[in-house]
Amino acid sequence: MSRIIKIIILEAVVIIVLLLLVLFLPNQKSIAKVCFQENCFTVEVADTVKKQQQGLMFRENLERDSGMIFVFAKEGNYPFWMKDTLIPLDIIWINKNQEVVFIKENADPCAEICESIDPKQNAKYVLELNGGLIDNLGLKLGEKVSISY
Repeated sequence: MSRIIKIIILEAVVIIVLLLLVLFLPNQKSIAKVCFQENCFTVEVADTVKKQQQGLMFRENLERDSGMIFVFAKEGNYPFWMKDTLIPLDIIWINKNQEVVFIKENADPCAEICESIDPKQNAKYVLELNGGLIDNLGLKLGEKVSISY
């Protein structure tokens, strides 16, 4: 095989590898583990504006022990809404000390005019789980949460 053909093949392989990286790496999901006492959930991490705007919109189902945690750069009051969310969710606001500061159980899906859920509490994290789980867990305000990336 001539040297020129070898160089062309090598360049083609490099281009293919770079294309695969560009196509697949940005879509990888960051995962965290969130625990309330012995009850743990594997959750997707929404830590960019783009991921936070998308949230769990248009998802038709959610595994029982999974969810999404929104991680904000600084603690603040973060109202949420259920626009284009297809499944009911329990939403938990968690402060920088990893304590539950507000809970909205069974937030209803919404397509058009959506009510904002305002915790009127500062939080660093907001956790979304399947609707109805909070009642089953007996989670209360002030409880500690373990969040690990």
